[in-house]
Amino acid sequence: MNIDRQIEFDKVKERWADLAITDPAKEKIREISLYFSENELKKQLIDTTDARNLIEKLGTPPLQNISEIKDILLIADKGDCLTPYQLERVEKILVAIKRLKAYLERGKMYNNSLAYYDENLDSISELREEICSKIRNGVVDDYASKELGQIRNQIAKCEEQMKQKAEQIMRSHKEYMTDNYCTLRNERVCIPVKKEYKLKISGSIIDKSSTGSTLFIEPTSVAKYYEKLQLLKISEENEVYHILYTLSAFVLASSSVLNENLTMIEKLDFIFSKGKLSIDMDAIEPMINTERRIILAEARHPLMDKSIAVPLQFDIGKDVRGIVITGPNTGGKTVAIKTVMLNCIMAQCGLHVTCKQADICMNSAYLCDIGDGQNLSENLSTFSAHIINVLEVLRESDKNSFIIMDELGSGTDPAEGMGIAIAILEELRKSGAIFLVTTHYPEVKEYATMAEDIVNARMAFDKETLSPTYQMVIGEAGDSCAFYIADRLGMPNEMLRVAIRAAYGENAVKSHMFHKPESNIIKKNSTKISKTKKRNNHIELCTKYKIGDSVMVYPEKKIGIVCVPINEKGVLRVQLPNKKIWINHKRVKLHVAATELYPEDYDFSIIFETATNRKKRHDMKRKYTDVVIESDE
Repeated sequence: MNIDRQIEFDKVKERWADLAITDPAKEKIREISLYFSENELKKQLIDTTDARNLIEKLGTPPLQNISEIKDILLIADKGDCLTPYQLERVEKILVAIKRLKAYLERGKMYNNSLAYYDENLDSISELREEICSKIRNGVVDDYASKELGQIRNQIAKCEEQMKQKAEQIMRSHKEYMTDNYCTLRNERVCIPVKKEYKLKISGSIIDKSSTGSTLFIEPTSVAKYYEKLQLLKISEENEVYHILYTLSAFVLASSSVLNENLTMIEKLDFIFSKGKLSIDMDAIEPMINTERRIILAEARHPLMDKSIAVPLQFDIGKDVRGIVITGPNTGGKTVAIKTVMLNCIMAQCGLHVTCKQADICMNSAYLCDIGDGQNLSENLSTFSAHIINVLEVLRESDKNSFIIMDELGSGTDPAEGMGIAIAILEELRKSGAIFLVTTHYPEVKEYATMAEDIVNARMAFDKETLSPTYQMVIGEAGDSCAFYIADRLGMPNEMLRVAIRAAYGENAVKSHMFHKPESNIIKKNSTKISKTKKRNNHIELCTKYKIGDSVMVYPEKKIGIVCVPINEKGVLRVQLPNKKIWINHKRVKLHVAATELYPEDYDFSIIFETATNRKKRHDMKRKYTDVVIESDE
């Protein structure tokens, strides 16, 4: 039984999860379960209230997603060297922790208990400053160490000397050059030399142009600086790794404190997400009791627009354990029972509720039977699935359960459905559970009037707008208003008379007040179905072309003679010069009829068969023979 989906708590959780920042907090929200400890539940509700108050006074807390930093700490724990990028991520999370700590400290002026979580956060200022002083813009800074600064100065000086030497050679050999500037090819300083003068310049050919007319040569006098440069770069790399390993070791030494910080961020993210949801839904902190009492003042469905829904007043628990709600289909009964249960579940998950005031009891289980349970894969009808679900609810119910059921006893014969509905109600009453059910059966209303601990209720209904008001009137039974609604929505009076007569007899027809003048259902123009035209039967087709008819074959416009009449597929055979073809009758047109070309009883085998085949056929008519007539394809 997916209670979350049936009462739409899954949608509330998705909305709630969208307000969280960290992945663990989002996951915890999606897997949230009821709190069954009164102390723990009240603590959770206080946290939600404190989070809302802090957000309203100080703004949104500076929380960050910490998934990446967790992966970085795992790398550090293995003893691997962290990259400058990863160290910058560590520094950024430490800055975020510092800001969060300052945010919570400001909350202490409001005596907010949530603010004292700042004592569980450590921004590790020494590590943050160390990373900040040595890593900048994704690389190890020149001033990360004295040695690194000196090495990089020497590298810059060596590169400049290489460039100057190359330019000096180019100036003294201008006539050999294709350009007036040196270039870098394969990390070597080269000069562009015309191909025909390659022997005039002492050095190594490093590359050539796409046309091959220019050679890029590293002069010998420049090459000696290149070797020096490579040694300097090796020294630089060693010094950089020394700095990175030192910082990585610092991160490793601080990993336990960092992990505690991350755990606290996840916890605070979860708490503040509840405060954000409270603000988002304009909710309030409910009171919690263990005395089987639910009182909701101006309750709203959390997912409905506040400006549209009319608040619901609800009270159960003193001398009443069950409420039977009746009224029209458009009266909001289902929304009402969902609103009550949804607010109760939210409260028991530590969330604020969408009411003006709320006093909600803790429940050991929330059970429901709502909607069309038809299951085609298991070959269950709506009623079968409904009964299976109801029996499961009854097995799990006890005096601490809260149960809602929609359209009790529906989906089968009305008389039998009514009996089953009363039997279910009696079983619910015996269990001692708090329950809300909706029904249309008048006999169920009568049962609720007489049964102990059960009362009727109706949903108020605006007959002018035919819209629900979501106002529950406890203590009064409602009418379905089916005939009234059908009348207002345009059902013809004659149809209504038939319906009223079938339900209540002729006297009820006479007493009914019709709101519309006499009318009939006006049929709309429907789309016409285009039927396929029947093809001429085979007999008609066979008479269309006869053997010997001269026909025009399209699109080639060749003249041929029909040698085989049309078959059942509309195909005939035509003798063309030097060949015979099969062709659809739609591609030929009569040119000259056979009756105009040949005398009656003319032997067409003279035209269509070879002399050899005609002789064989003649022999077969006179005597037995084993000859085979060859195909004339």
